[in-house]
Amino acid sequence: MLILALAALTLIALDSFTSWLRPTHGWLEPLAQPFQWASTLPMRWREWNDESLESRAVIIANNDKLEAEILVYKAQLQRMAELSAQNQQLKSLLNGAELVNNRVLVAELVGISPDPFHHVITINRGVSDNISAGLAVIDGEGLMGQVVEVFDNHSRVLLITDSRHALPVYNLRNNARGIIEGSGDFQRLRLRHVSPTQDIQVGDTLLSSGLGQRFPSGYPVGTVSAIDKDPGQAFVEVSVTPAAKVDRSQRLLVIFSAVAALDHYPQSEQSPAPQSPAPPSSTPSDAPGQ
Repeated sequence: MLILALAALTLIALDSFTSWLRPTHGWLEPLAQPFQWASTLPMRWREWNDESLESRAVIIANNDKLEAEILVYKAQLQRMAELSAQNQQLKSLLNGAELVNNRVLVAELVGISPDPFHHVITINRGVSDNISAGLAVIDGEGLMGQVVEVFDNHSRVLLITDSRHALPVYNLRNNARGIIEGSGDFQRLRLRHVSPTQDIQVGDTLLSSGLGQRFPSGYPVGTVSAIDKDPGQAFVEVSVTPAAKVDRSQRLLVIFSAVAALDHYPQSEQSPAPQSPAPPSSTPSDAPGQ
């Protein structure tokens, strides 16, 4: 061992202070690599042991955390889609509000009538928002209906498609007047008492006339979609497609028109109950839209 130690020290000294042993480095390097690799085995074993023997609970916790983050990101993506749809609806409402000369209030649909024969919706505006019975309600496309019952924080709106509802309109093309009534179908209105000689065509736009001082004038009500002329009948059957998205709109505008006074409901503590109109008659002539 002493002889080997002295030989090693001699070789180290010769390699450090002379260049005699430089040529031997080239062929000794491949022989030394296995020994260098073997010297790192303890460190490699410790690292592998730390990674492989990591607590199962920690792995499960990390996995649960990642799954929760993915779920949050998915929810955010869904929210972005909803916000985009809401943005489009608000733009539509703003486009509708550009035609409004009266004060308006944005409202949201919060309920619908469970009775399929009554087209009534509930909005999240009431006495606290100065809502009163008789105010018109529109969406971004056209006339939706009118407020018929008012409560503290919500109101009920009778839609123009309800079979009990009717309102006066005029033809934008020739100013011919008429009465539109609901048919009980969200996609169809009826223009009643149309003479066979009256000038009316498919595609004519019908607007609210303002007669009767229930609805402001000039709001789109619908478009003539079909005309059925029966020689045996005194009047022509005219079908109208509503301009408003009666069965789909979620955000609406309540119109504070000049003809609808805001002080018709009681404000004092002695009479806190909101005014509500009498139930609409089943006959079209007594419909609230007249």
